[in-house]
Amino acid sequence: MNIVNLKHTVAAIGAVVLLCNPVIAQERIDTLLETLRTAPAEQAQAAQRDVEREWARSGSAAMDLLLKRGREALSVGEFGVAIDHLTALTDHAPDFAEGFHARATAYYRAELYGPALDDLEKALALNPDNYNAIFGLAVLFEELGDSRRAAQLYRRVLAINPHHENAEKALEQLKTEGIGRTL
Repeated sequence: MNIVNLKHTVAAIGAVVLLCNPVIAQERIDTLLETLRTAPAEQAQAAQRDVEREWARSGSAAMDLLLKRGREALSVGEFGVAIDHLTALTDHAPDFAEGFHARATAYYRAELYGPALDDLEKALALNPDNYNAIFGLAVLFEELGDSRRAAQLYRRVLAINPHHENAEKALEQLKTEGIGRTL
């Protein structure tokens, strides 16, 4: 075996070990989240992509494919198809937080707020640092008229990801309405 093939084999084994060891994977995510929290603005987008890429790895190629297909259907407005793919994902990978988060988004876009809320709660029980799921929950609360809770959640998003532009904008909008200001 030549040195190039040996390097690829070692890298592949390392990736499998990382995916199979949830402690190592969580340590990597914690490190990435800390990088995101402390990143200067010009590096924040790359740090955010790294975190979200890790969250999107289920450890199974088949489950990753279901997530990809669900997201693709969602991106073209096929909410029912997205929900079907993501339901298959959550049925087969009930400990994969991103499956519930993605399905919550599909439910929300289909205006099925009860199931969206349920899935956001499941996603956050599995991954309490998922700032996008927290943001989704804030949007849902705001839409349901609970602006104070929405403001609390937007602040929580910003505590985890200080560069989350949508949370910044939403919180500023609530502040102009007199909600979320500190005394």
